[in-house]
Amino acid sequence: MNENDFEILKGWLENSRPDIVELQTLLTSIPAMAPESGGDGEWKKCAALKKWLIDRGFEENQFEQFDAPDSRVSAGVRPNLMLTVPGKKKQAVFVMAHLDVVPPGNLDLWHSDPWKAVYDEKNDRITGRGVEDNQQGLVSGVIAALALLKNKIVPEFTVKLFFMADEEFGSEYGMKFLLREHRELFNKDDLILIPDGGDPEGKTVEIAEKNILWLRLHTSGLQSHGSMPQKGKNAHLAACDLALRLNDLENFFDARDELFNPPFSTFQPTKKEANVDTVNIIPGDDVFYMDCRILPRYTLEEVRLEIDRRISEVEKKYGVKVEVEEPQKQQSPATSADSPVVVKLMQAIKAAHGFDAVPVGIGGGTVGAELRSLGFNAAIWSTIEEVCHQPDEYSILGNAIADAKTLCALFVQL
Repeated sequence: MNENDFEILKGWLENSRPDIVELQTLLTSIPAMAPESGGDGEWKKCAALKKWLIDRGFEENQFEQFDAPDSRVSAGVRPNLMLTVPGKKKQAVFVMAHLDVVPPGNLDLWHSDPWKAVYDEKNDRITGRGVEDNQQGLVSGVIAALALLKNKIVPEFTVKLFFMADEEFGSEYGMKFLLREHRELFNKDDLILIPDGGDPEGKTVEIAEKNILWLRLHTSGLQSHGSMPQKGKNAHLAACDLALRLNDLENFFDARDELFNPPFSTFQPTKKEANVDTVNIIPGDDVFYMDCRILPRYTLEEVRLEIDRRISEVEKKYGVKVEVEEPQKQQSPATSADSPVVVKLMQAIKAAHGFDAVPVGIGGGTVGAELRSLGFNAAIWSTIEEVCHQPDEYSILGNAIADAKTLCALFVQL
């Protein structure tokens, strides 16, 4: 690939704003929400995307679809669509984005209809639910592939754009389904990129995630009158003590890793369920939650052992019983900063934009963890304003174009 060909691709991408607006408008108009949010899944959005791509010149035989059964939606399945652009090498570059979006929330906080994309040409931004999370990453991959197609340029790598279901509610019908039922799609030497996280300058490449452990802690004691606490076993008091002991795990698992921000493990009490109805009742029942974000050097198993020890101390002190559930748990190793996907992505960023990106770790969870836990290296990267899930969610078109340039540099190994 020579510099002149890349300049042709860059020039085409600079003129791609009409395509971006058109595709963003189409995708936003179809509320692809999960059943958990009262939605009907991603089927209609997936079908509309596929038709748009075929209308632009991609062939039917370039698509494969992997449907995860889900009786809760009218289609009966949750679609995972893959578009393949053949390259000079069989080795693949995956760009994996998700189709589903979260609900708009309080409509009074929006200045426009969240399901009607509004393009502000002056500020080069488009507003609507999903335009950043994750339609910007999806669109960046699409217009990069479209640039190759329209300019008749064959990439060095085989390009595989994946449009997945169910990222917002745990990926059971998306990434987890694909890795469970169709793992043969992925090879250890593939370059896997997930454009679903990043920063406003596109300078950080996420290569590691803290292990996640959510806890639901149900404390059972004995209810009594507020004036006679000695006749009861105050479940709320015991739970307060337990919350402090579990928060103190930040001092127990106290290692630091500057790859992350913050550079330490966090154990934070969060949600609290209602217990009694009036002030003068000693609660016999109490439920609270913990959100634990743990550096990868600690396994969830060793954390659980210390949690159990502290729970036993509280049970003994107050004469209560504590039941523990784990609404969410996830652990994965880091992708090495020297892995091919990270090295080649950073080279592409440098070639396209002239600056050096840096590897980072995050406290949030992405589908990258699912891949890493099975030995597949993955990098999470994009240039985003970080306004996902907010009212008036927006995406900068220049960011989508900049990322498409990086993708083209990666596809053709500039």
